[in-house]
Amino acid sequence: MTSELDPYKLASPQRYLWRMLIFIGAAAFIPLILYRQILEAFWSNPLLNAIIFLVLAVGIFLAIRQVARLFREVRWVNNFRLGDPGLEVSRPPILLAPMATLLGDRVGRMAINTSTMRSILDSVGMRLDEARDISRYLTGLLVFLGLLGTFWGLLQTVSSVGDVIRSLSVASSDVGVIFEDLKSGLEAPLQGMGTAFSSSLFGLSGSLVLGFLDLQASQAQTRFFTDLEDWLSTVTDIRIEDLDTDHAETLAQDNEQLVSVLQQLSKKIDRVGGEGGGDTRSATSAMANLAEGIQGLVQHLRSEQQLMREWADQQTTQQEDIKQLLQNLNKVLEDPGSTPPK
Repeated sequence: MTSELDPYKLASPQRYLWRMLIFIGAAAFIPLILYRQILEAFWSNPLLNAIIFLVLAVGIFLAIRQVARLFREVRWVNNFRLGDPGLEVSRPPILLAPMATLLGDRVGRMAINTSTMRSILDSVGMRLDEARDISRYLTGLLVFLGLLGTFWGLLQTVSSVGDVIRSLSVASSDVGVIFEDLKSGLEAPLQGMGTAFSSSLFGLSGSLVLGFLDLQASQAQTRFFTDLEDWLSTVTDIRIEDLDTDHAETLAQDNEQLVSVLQQLSKKIDRVGGEGGGDTRSATSAMANLAEGIQGLVQHLRSEQQLMREWADQQTTQQEDIKQLLQNLNKVLEDPGSTPPK
């Protein structure tokens, strides 16, 4: 009900955190059932497998931390948006530190320009991307460690099989001795296979877990960024000055083209006058073409400026309507029994 009355309130990332915790609990339940087989596979190569589990633990911690740190940011934005001093958050935001610096003490009803909005969104987006890059790197690192253990175990297996074949003595007439030597020699290749399969199992399973957690963290951050962008769009004041700043490069290019055309026509007039010995008819024709070109360019610039003014007036009217609707909604929320003004 609150989200319907206040559509621009930032949503809490709590549901994404619950998904992550439930998935971690379900993934941890499988080793509890198969703990004997997992312990046996772990001791096949304890050093490499311990590194894999350490990377997995760090990745799980960072993924949960990415979602947990959004709670402070969401709470700060909602309290800042309401502008209630009693709801002021004592701890400043981390991801939104540039936003807090740019906005300063402006709370409640405020207005920012488009350049400030773009600066805030770019800064927040860069910080969110940095956190995602770490999780993706750890996911790839788990896959690499699993493949490293696989090839390491295969190398041990191949070298051990070669040693077993070289140690067999065909000159012995006792078949039992030959089989005993073969059985004792195959222990090393089998241990190498255990190293290969155990490391691959732990590495790929860990990458699967981190991949799901990174997916949930990315969804939570995307939802936070989208809600923040939606709210900032309601407090962005679009004025003619902002439009002039945005289209300054376009107008400058038009002016440069006009100057270039004038210079070319001036050179042509001088060349015609020099070759024709003062042929006034050619000069008059060139001046007429110049006047027509300048008149068409001026009309084009005036039509563009008129379209910009009309669009700016429409945006200003829409902003005023939105502000009036928000004020009426705020009055209804403060006094539920009152009738909203029409």
